[in-house]
Amino acid sequence: MKRTSKDSQCKLPDNTALKQQQLPAYQLQLSATGVLSGFFATGVFCLGVGIILILSAKSIKEIEIKYTEICGNCAKLREDATNFDKECTCSIPFYLSETMQGNVYMYYKLYGFYQNLYRYILSRSNSQLVGTDLKDVGNCAPFSKSHDGTPIAPCGAIANSIFNDTIILSYNLNSSIPIKVPMLRSGITWWTDKYVKFQNPSSINLSSAFAGTTKPPSWAKPVYELDEEDPGNNGFLNDDFIVWMRTAAFPTFKKLYRRLNRIQYFTEGLPADFPVTRFRGEKSVVLSTLTWSGGSSLFLGLAYTVTGAVTWLASFSMMAVHLLLKDRKMLFIQQ
Repeated sequence: MKRTSKDSQCKLPDNTALKQQQLPAYQLQLSATGVLSGFFATGVFCLGVGIILILSAKSIKEIEIKYTEICGNCAKLREDATNFDKECTCSIPFYLSETMQGNVYMYYKLYGFYQNLYRYILSRSNSQLVGTDLKDVGNCAPFSKSHDGTPIAPCGAIANSIFNDTIILSYNLNSSIPIKVPMLRSGITWWTDKYVKFQNPSSINLSSAFAGTTKPPSWAKPVYELDEEDPGNNGFLNDDFIVWMRTAAFPTFKKLYRRLNRIQYFTEGLPADFPVTRFRGEKSVVLSTLTWSGGSSLFLGLAYTVTGAVTWLASFSMMAVHLLLKDRKMLFIQQ
């Protein structure tokens, strides 16, 4: 059966601007002047932001006190794992040569501690940390159960290796009697960690909620007795525990420990319980101020500065090529 011309015409799309693809469209036509102006403006913006960020980071006052060698006797004590419950204290006097204006933040800093290992990061139980199933320890090997088969809470290598040094600051101001510096432990965690990723089991009494579980091998206390002064800072909602559970990307890192007010002359008392000699690492305490742009890291400022410099270099290169081709075209027309 032959197709008629009417059958062929009925299958054609309607004669409209949409179906015939005849809608008006805007085609961007870039000129050399516009492109070069955009690159120059981008370079100026990045360079300006980079310089401001670098100056802001340079204005931060920071002091670091390393105590690995000073507290060497504690390191030797911690080389024997059976001494995990024995305290070892050392005192480190230091002086602040210049005033640190505003709020001061205290960090602990570790060198050579690899929290970014794949198996280390996976060694945790998220269902346990949100308080839904304390017996879920399937991904926590080799710190999932004790020698008698009791589930560990919190389980995993991250929780077992928690930083457990206790840092106490005191100052001597025209007096030989040390005065303890009041420190705040609240506000050191991320909001999402404190109220979303970590929750205690739904029970009035935490000790009964964690019944049937045991503490990690390297812990001196169970998780529901971490803070004797503040009952609300126990269990999986303990601020120090939450900060430690957010793993670092690099082997040298610092984590927020406390917030404090203005200080002058300090004596630092350290129950140094965290062992670093076994992995040839170091530890220190960092006192630092903050600015609107964050901490003392220069990475963001340098990134903006390098981006601006590269953009300017590309701008000058394109301008040179444009002028060279323009001169050649003019010579060709004159000939």
